[in-house]
Amino acid sequence: MTDNSKKIGLWPSTALVVGNMIGSGVFLIPSTLALFGGISLIGWLFSSIGAILLALVFGNLARLAPSTTGGPYAYTKIGLGNFPAYLVAWGYWISIWCTNAAIAVALVGYLEVFFPILTNNPIGSISVGLGFIWLFTWINSKSIKAIAVVQLMTTILKITPILLIGFVGVFYIKSDYFFPFNSSGESNFSAITATITLTLFAFLGMESASIVSSNTKKPETVIKKATLIGTSITIIVYILSSVAIMGIIPPETLAQSNAPFADAAVFFWGEPARYFVAAGAVISTLGALNGWILIQGQIPLAAAQDNLFPKVFGKLNRNGSPITGIIISSILVSFLMLLNYSKSLVGAFTFMMKLSTLSVLTPYLFSTASFAILILLKREKKIVGKLTLALLAFIFSIWVIIGCGQEIVFYGFILLMIGIPFYVWLQRNKN
Repeated sequence: MTDNSKKIGLWPSTALVVGNMIGSGVFLIPSTLALFGGISLIGWLFSSIGAILLALVFGNLARLAPSTTGGPYAYTKIGLGNFPAYLVAWGYWISIWCTNAAIAVALVGYLEVFFPILTNNPIGSISVGLGFIWLFTWINSKSIKAIAVVQLMTTILKITPILLIGFVGVFYIKSDYFFPFNSSGESNFSAITATITLTLFAFLGMESASIVSSNTKKPETVIKKATLIGTSITIIVYILSSVAIMGIIPPETLAQSNAPFADAAVFFWGEPARYFVAAGAVISTLGALNGWILIQGQIPLAAAQDNLFPKVFGKLNRNGSPITGIIISSILVSFLMLLNYSKSLVGAFTFMMKLSTLSVLTPYLFSTASFAILILLKREKKIVGKLTLALLAFIFSIWVIIGCGQEIVFYGFILLMIGIPFYVWLQRNKN
């Protein structure tokens, strides 16, 4: 049991949610959505509703099963049993270290604005990326309160430039830039589905507060508040900034932009503003890397404590950190980051990233199913409303998975199946 004085409260928990959701991807989303036109705003609306539904599910699960470790993994184990919980832990763990590798690569890319020597310098880029991975691995060997301070600071700093561009940009919006309303060449439903899939990926991480529930003060109330507040802040940041950027940069220009926030800043304040946005992007990726390295230790920790992962992942240091598991994961993160700098493997790396993102949606499905089961088992009050919430969140998750496309879904299934031999091996050793 963690000493209550070492646990985190509402705002550090909220910072973990916001910090893990707002990473490097937000700085490129407007360019991706420009291909669809104004209809992408409907995609944002639906994905925001879906994110709130899922946030409510995780908030209620934290109330029903407080002081657990592993969030979606723990809830799935309680509601559905060991094997589904193992699949959640396996897929989620793989997706985390793949994501962290991509964040490290994006971080180096943003640093090139300030240090041009990193451009076309693989050795320098690799060294910087590895340096930050292992810096945050060291930080995550400390107490969770120390980690939370870093997360809170980077979260405040990262949302400042994004919000500033959003608030200023709304006064310069040209409505003509949102037309044609659907420029994708697909039906409206297909375009909305595609944009929901793209935009929901920006919300992945809303469950972060629930993953460290056992290290949170009054988790039965704080987790729900932190998840809902964090998700709501992120929705405001995303939609406000996306609308502003899509309304001030012509769609044909925006679709080709590699740095839409920087282009918007230049529009307002001139060329030096690029450095302002680049600094925000660097801080954003630093915060995301810190938060996700924390999570990459918590999921295997929870599974190891239940004998569903090797015991080495369950070892804690004197600060209560599963540092051995974090180090193992960081080695894999470092290896994947190195692959990105091998030109022949960049395509494989990109594909694996898409695959890993799909793997995060599986825990959402299992968690909503577990929520429904727990409501029935505990005979909760207002049962119809809560079952309706679970059903809507489940349907939404299925909708997003369909939007990923048949190929990604197929390979995502294969990725989960690869984990089955390890499960059999672990169960055999346990018996």
